[in-house]
Amino acid sequence: MTTAREKITRFYRGTEGEEIAARLVDLAEQAVRSRKFRASDFLDPYGQEIAETVAANFDGVTVLFDGGYVGAERQKAVFVHRDFGGAPSFDIAAVRAEWNAEFAHLTHRDILGSLTGLGVERDRIGDILVSAGAARALTDWKMADFLIAEWTTIGAAHVKVEMDDAATIAPREERTKEISATVASLRADSVAAAGFGISRSRAASDIESEKLKLNWQPVKNPSQAVKEGDVFSMRGRGRVEVVEVRGKTKKGRIGISLRRYL
Repeated sequence: MTTAREKITRFYRGTEGEEIAARLVDLAEQAVRSRKFRASDFLDPYGQEIAETVAANFDGVTVLFDGGYVGAERQKAVFVHRDFGGAPSFDIAAVRAEWNAEFAHLTHRDILGSLTGLGVERDRIGDILVSAGAARALTDWKMADFLIAEWTTIGAAHVKVEMDDAATIAPREERTKEISATVASLRADSVAAAGFGISRSRAASDIESEKLKLNWQPVKNPSQAVKEGDVFSMRGRGRVEVVEVRGKTKKGRIGISLRRYL
């Protein structure tokens, strides 16, 4: 009889999700053995999809998600066994870094780079919310103590870091733009070009550089097929969702409806 581990391992073998799937299976198995719950580190949307797949293959296990505030993109998964009667803990904390905005304009990339420069792995950090002269980073309680003690600079800017209250973070409000377009075919380069407002050759170049992701995995080649419900993502350009494929026009092109998250 094929076990849940074998089934999931075979499904994700050779993909970008292979390593995270193995870690999540470990957590689900621990939840089953303990009859309690086990929490993951922060996951991107693709990792969250894998967590849902893992939970669906373990009898008596459900999965919950939390990123510290409503609408968080990066979230922790908690596998909960049906025999557990308490409230599972996500162990999420928020820290706030402040600097003099008159002398330093810091971006998400600057902040993430300074954290990885401290040896902090990406999966220990959730969303990073940047404003003028300040940034909030979601993390876990143990990592929060480390950041308050050790996170003193971002680039050349000196920062003051202290504990913050995640409950005060406003729900994420995403701005969107509806796009109606026609494409010669449902190729990744064609649809991405229409959604991001770039040329098809630029989209192909971004694919070659592994900058463009489809459903949070790198696009394999420009001709990769796209379907309704698929989501493109590109750092610095946001996300594009394929809302509807409407069919062919009189000129033989394919009408599509896209939603771009800005």
